[in-house]
Amino acid sequence: MEAKELEPQKTPVKENEGFRKKTNIPDKKSSGKGPELKPGYFKSRKVKKRIANIFTTLILVAVSIVLLTPIYWMVITSLKPMSEIVQFPPTLFPDEIVWSNYAETIQAFPFFRYAFNTLIITVCVVVGSVLSNSFIAYGFAKISFPGRNLIFALVLATMMIPGFVTMIPQYILFTQLGWVGTYLPLIVPAFFGNAFFIFLMRQFYMSINNELIEAAKIDGASHFYIWSRIMLPLTKPALITIAIFSFNGAWNDFLGPLLYIHDESMYTLQIGLQTFQSQTTTQWNYLMAGSTMVLIPVVILFFVCQKYFIEGMDLTGGTKG
Repeated sequence: MEAKELEPQKTPVKENEGFRKKTNIPDKKSSGKGPELKPGYFKSRKVKKRIANIFTTLILVAVSIVLLTPIYWMVITSLKPMSEIVQFPPTLFPDEIVWSNYAETIQAFPFFRYAFNTLIITVCVVVGSVLSNSFIAYGFAKISFPGRNLIFALVLATMMIPGFVTMIPQYILFTQLGWVGTYLPLIVPAFFGNAFFIFLMRQFYMSINNELIEAAKIDGASHFYIWSRIMLPLTKPALITIAIFSFNGAWNDFLGPLLYIHDESMYTLQIGLQTFQSQTTTQWNYLMAGSTMVLIPVVILFFVCQKYFIEGMDLTGGTKG
């Protein structure tokens, strides 16, 4: 019988662990995709993420408390009697809730008449702001003409001019036009655009695909048709954002009606609230009750349009092109 040749047995060679660590060679037991993760790695990441979330939540709660404190103080002051308002130290919650402050506030001046006047001015300003700013921004974003960028830069530069600088020239102009004593000085400027709103709308228009406009032009559409039928529906969040800002500015405007309106029957709510202030005393319970009622429409509008408002403040919104 032939003797079988015995193959030499291979003795396992001990690997150099130090060399493996230096060269980051994965262990055979590992998946081979990289160095083996330490035990508890994912657990530590979850803990760090949870701590970061808790820290962020605490900051947001603290900021919210700071911002909501004046509103809370206004509401509770509107429910206190005058004797409790002036006492020291002040109370964080009224000892006696006086709901009659709201009824007496409405009866102290023509509240509903002033509210109607304010609503007329606000609606006209909102309509003018939305239409004019969106139309002007469309020209800067989608129509090529000589000096477009220079004119747009000049428009943005007007944001650096304080409103008080142009107050006297505007008053002289409106006086010569015979508009003082009417709502026209408060409404007409809204139809001539606002630098910030133009910038906001232009950023939205710039993010919309130009192929939509080219296709509409091939079909014979004019720029006005493209703006009204194609661009406006695509920029709904930005339009609602402009509407909210315009509503808030017109609804709470005090200086404009004070300058241009002289007839008491044409007063707005902001001027009507001055009924409770004099040189010697202030009826804080009535003033805060009136301020609370004036604030309610703004709060309701914000919560109803909150989703669109957040989207509208995103300057990269729209359809990417």
